[in-house]
Parts: sequence; C-alpha cells; structure tokens
Amino acid sequence: MIEFFVPGKPQALKRHRTYRMPNGKTVRVDPSKDSKASFLAKAMEYRPEEPLRGPIYLGVKCLFPRPKSHYRTGKYAHTLKDNAPQWHTSVPDTDNILKFIGDALNGIFWLDDRQIVWVRAMKRYGDTPGIEIKIEDIQPLPYKRHEDAMRFVLSL
Repeated sequence: MIEFFVPGKPQALKRHRTYRMPNGKTVRVDPSKDSKASFLAKAMEYRPEEPLRGPIYLGVKCLFPRPKSHYRTGKYAHTLKDNAPQWHTSVPDTDNILKFIGDALNGIFWLDDRQIVWVRAMKRYGDTPGIEIKIEDIQPLPYKRHEDAMRFVLSL
C-alpha cells in the first residue's frame, strides 16, 4: 500500500486543445502539462520501485482551503461560523480531479490509469490544502468467496 499527501490546492484536468497552424498542421496542446509535472514531482518520493501492474484501488481525499466567509469576524476571526460547510461542493468536479491524478501518476505509480478499478474520493475543506492519496494493488484478492472479497474492498 502507498499512502502520501501532496500539498497545494487540488486541481482538475484541463482539456487538451487542438489548433490548426497557418501551414496546415494541427497541434495538440496539454494545458495541464506543467501542473501535472509539479504534482508528480511532489509525489515522486512515494513512488514504487516499479509501476503497479494489476488492478488498483485509489483513495483520494481532496482538502480545499476555506474562504474568509466561513469564519467569524472581530476577535473571533479565527473561529468557524456555526453554519460553515464541511463539504466542498463547488468547482473543480471530483471526477476531473481524479482524471488529473490518473494522468499525472501514469507510468510511474501504475502503467496506465485504466488499471484503476476501484475509487473512493471526497472533497472537503481542511486546514492544510492538498490531496491525500492511498494506492493499493488489489490483485489477487485474498478471498475465495465473493462476499468476503467485497467486504475487503469496502474496508479500504
């Protein structure tokens, strides 16, 4: 099992752009290239010796910084309001953050992100913005019965 924390505000994967040049050639640009490289650089110390090859469980907890509006004012400015939400329900979307992580860690933590067969993800507010990641090779499952295997996977 691999567990680590990458500090920084969680980001979504930005869509590739295709441009037609004046000479007729088309150029495909990845606007997330630098962000993915930065994310991977922070995660490199936790990489496995070889990329994982089987089915993978990926657990992701995205922690976002709280806006000022969640805090009280005056001498209680360091205290959260009673109605401050726990969950981060605005952009970026959880699935786009997962795509970003999948692409950023491709070839280093796993051969290809299509190996990710089980995902648990959440977005919430936290004191330290960043992404907590848990990666586990789930092949082979140590159980022969389907019910026992599902209990194991759900416990991850």
